[in-house]
Amino acid sequence: MKFFRFCKECAAELKKVTWPTGSEVLSSVKVVFLSTVVVAVILGVLDFAFTKGMEIVF
Repeated sequence: MKFFRFCKECAAELKKVTWPTGSEVLSSVKVVFLSTVVVAVILGVLDFAFTKGMEIVF
């Protein structure tokens, strides 16, 4: 019985949610994608630099 009450309360709470618009979602996706690419490039450059540095030292 607790499970069904839980499901009913979840459905009631979901009706209260203010869902984002399509443009808000697209904007958020752009930010996440861009930040992921920037971090990947930074990590790639650091990896390359450390690899070359280790080749010079050893």
